[in-house]
Amino acid sequence: MSETHIHMAGHVTERHITRAGQGGDRDVFEYALIRVVPRIERGECLNAGVAVYCRARGYVGARTHLDEDRLRALDPAADAAGIRAALTAIERHCAGGPEAGQAAGDDAGRRFRWLIAPRSTVVQPGPVHTGLTADPAAETERLLDLLVR
Repeated sequence: MSETHIHMAGHVTERHITRAGQGGDRDVFEYALIRVVPRIERGECLNAGVAVYCRARGYVGARTHLDEDRLRALDPAADAAGIRAALTAIERHCAGGPEAGQAAGDDAGRRFRWLIAPRSTVVQPGPVHTGLTADPAAETERLLDLLVR
């Protein structure tokens, strides 16, 4: 089943609606882009990662990629090493275990919710979006390729 929507700008989009039991082997997942805003006062950002959460599969994961040329275009004085360290910490936080620090004992949902909480820092989450996936880890990599690299 699908619906056609016409946006105010005249664009036509098609949205597929899946009802309970129609998703096959796919489960609902949520994702948020991880953005780098090197100069908060300017508000310019670049996508540097993606975090994915799938409750049905108990999965939370993040993949990051920092394009230093794009970063330098926004702010030549940006601390690339510090930003890389923050992005690595996000990946560790999602992975859980001893590398996650205090979040090590938290479940996947709690780790994701902490990560996507709004913040005013150089590395911050974007809005949360949803989708369906049969493989959340592969979806994480797909979204990284599609939206970040």
